[in-house]
Amino acid sequence: MSEPMRIRAVQVQDLIEVKLMIRHPMESGLRKDENGKKIPAHFIETLEVKCKDRIVLDAYLGMAVSENPFIQFSFKGGTKGDMLEVTWKDNLGDARTDKAAIS
Repeated sequence: MSEPMRIRAVQVQDLIEVKLMIRHPMESGLRKDENGKKIPAHFIETLEVKCKDRIVLDAYLGMAVSENPFIQFSFKGGTKGDMLEVTWKDNLGDARTDKAAIS
């Protein structure tokens, strides 16, 4: 099982500013180990963030994103105390969902 995501969501005037740090190896499948054997691909394919059952971010990632990706974005329509639900799914079928309240 993967480690929990770090999620910080803060209300600044009418915007909600979100910062995510996802712990994931994000292997492209193109690198080789010290013995010259290819390291299998293992990367996040989809990322979805919801607030009050409304999708506020829908992203398609791929093999070109770095290990432990950091994502920052903002949206309108949330308030302090609302819950964010962040879900990612990777190319091996693994998935994780974490939640955090807007402060």
